[in-house]
Amino acid sequence: MQFLHTMIRVGNLQRSIDFYTKVLGMELLRTSENPEYRYSLAFLGYGGGNPHQAELELTYNWDTDHYDLGSGYGHIALGVPDVYAACEQIRQAGGKITREPGPVKGGTTEIAFVEDPDGYKIELIQREDLSAPGGGLR
Repeated sequence: MQFLHTMIRVGNLQRSIDFYTKVLGMELLRTSENPEYRYSLAFLGYGGGNPHQAELELTYNWDTDHYDLGSGYGHIALGVPDVYAACEQIRQAGGKITREPGPVKGGTTEIAFVEDPDGYKIELIQREDLSAPGGGLR
């Protein structure tokens, strides 16, 4: 088995594409429209569509501009080489930092949290073994 993608529903597809590409440095890999069922999809990721890289699927239902995220959703996690530099880059791009970078409570792993335009939480985890693929977060 292989992990392929995670899907989140968004209230404004272009706003979300802009956030994930311009703020988080992902690449828009492909889009599709389904007029019969009134929805659009956008797939984004790091690694240029490499079949071994998981992707993020944004689903926009044409008649819905807001979702209740509920209490079951946690977060998406992204590895970054330098969580402090990534947060500064996100801040300069207009992104919302909801937990400033620093060690996780009771540990030494450096993390931060940001929020996308629909309120989804995204954890940034410092992974010094990572290089920033495709011009993503540094």
